[in-house]
Amino acid sequence: MLQVSNVSLRFGDRKLFEDVNIKFTPGNCYGLIGANGAGKSTFLKVLTGEVDSEGHVTLGDDERMAFLRQDHFGYEDTRVLDVVLMGHEKLWSIMNEKNEIYMKPDFSDEDGIRAAELEGEYGEMGGWTAESDAETLLHGLGVPHELVDKTMAEIDNTAKVKVLLAQSLFGNPDVLLLDEPTNGLDIEAVQWLEEFLINFENTVIVVSHDRHFLNNVCTHIADLDFGKIQVYVGNYDFWYQSSQMALQMAQDQNKKKEEKIKELKDFVARFSANASKSKQATSRKKMLEKIELDDIKPSSRRYPFVGFTAEREIGNELITVRDLTHTIDGETVLDNLSFTLSPNDKVIVTGGSELQRTTLLRILAGEVTPDSGQVNWGVTTSQSYFPKDNSEFFEGVDLSLVEWLRQYAPPEEQTETFLRGFLGRMLFSGEEAKKKASVLSGGEKVRAMLSKMMLSQANVLILDEPTNHLDLESITAVNDGLKKFKGSILFTSHDLEFINTISNTVLDLSDNKALVKEIGYEDYLIEKGIIKK
Repeated sequence: MLQVSNVSLRFGDRKLFEDVNIKFTPGNCYGLIGANGAGKSTFLKVLTGEVDSEGHVTLGDDERMAFLRQDHFGYEDTRVLDVVLMGHEKLWSIMNEKNEIYMKPDFSDEDGIRAAELEGEYGEMGGWTAESDAETLLHGLGVPHELVDKTMAEIDNTAKVKVLLAQSLFGNPDVLLLDEPTNGLDIEAVQWLEEFLINFENTVIVVSHDRHFLNNVCTHIADLDFGKIQVYVGNYDFWYQSSQMALQMAQDQNKKKEEKIKELKDFVARFSANASKSKQATSRKKMLEKIELDDIKPSSRRYPFVGFTAEREIGNELITVRDLTHTIDGETVLDNLSFTLSPNDKVIVTGGSELQRTTLLRILAGEVTPDSGQVNWGVTTSQSYFPKDNSEFFEGVDLSLVEWLRQYAPPEEQTETFLRGFLGRMLFSGEEAKKKASVLSGGEKVRAMLSKMMLSQANVLILDEPTNHLDLESITAVNDGLKKFKGSILFTSHDLEFINTISNTVLDLSDNKALVKEIGYEDYLIEKGIIKK
């Protein structure tokens, strides 16, 4: 068991968290959530001892903690299999000491006694199956067998991500800390990891912006807010929906309190009844049934308002693409693509490479002229584009955020009052609206670009990875805004929850083709055999 007692941390005058007291118990998976910059990753480093803090962090006797590290270039000269084995530091140390003794040319009686001791420890710690266990983890994550004996320098970044994740999972740690474990993983690997964690019997603490992942694996949510960490039973959706209902109950004076309490009770009962898909979910169901209404607190989180309105409806035609071909630096990226999309299609662009998907969206948005082929938008359509790389909109721009947004506003909406009010709803309140556009953070730039898109009132939205750099609150707001949008959407994303709740059509660029299917994304993945039902 991992126990945190009176832990506090300050950086100068800034308080990250104060007097944190939590028992993280075996069999549970805790999703650590909080706004960007709240201190989630720092808290994990406090738990590992990498960051000093006031208070105490206590691990049970003879228990071991493992931490997913994001140092993709920290083991360049090391064999892939050895990197995984190094995840169990004590076992790795015993293996090396044992081998050094056996390599001695003048092997003594003392060496023999020490080697026997090490062999005993080695066997007790599962050393005899260590290499096969490590290979099983790598295989489960999709690392091919032929890469196992290569050095880390010889494999690509995608494989490195999986090797480092396997390192943290290796050896059945008593406490497992995972910081953004799904970053860089393909769908198959994420699904394997979800299944691994659902069946993991020890303690897991995970930081992730992937709501689908948090919903599938978490039994508890640990909410880091205003310098405190409050633990709630349930997954992310349960925490979000129940906290929003509690907030509404606190704010709504028009309805009787008893009615709101009944509504909240009914919600808990419905959610509890649905928690039956896995061993962890079944355990969560039992905990949810014990929740008292006093356990549910309103969230103090601030969510940006994301709402897209179209100036006019789309007519009978959305877009027809014929024989689209484009090369970059002599390499054919898009080769003779043809497809047609219909009004009200909300299209996830998937398959192929990241470069192919981005290039296609840039061409459709009119940012790039193709080498050949035709792109014919319906005459009633208007497009607004969200690029993956938005740097050209901000670098070297000597404008305040209000002035920056004024460039993209219709004439009747260029007043200071309107623009500051609009920015306030996007969480740029007060003096923040006056800051230079060039100094915005990654997440702030995304919110600014979304503001620009909302002012366009286009009836077609083209978005390339719109949730990058956003915290969970902003991702949820963007997700909700796009679900309600009445026009058409073409977008790319790695966020399964985001895709599933928005798209109704798939445009698959695999094998240099353009396959259009009017089907939900998860159903499409099941149909292709990529994920299981």
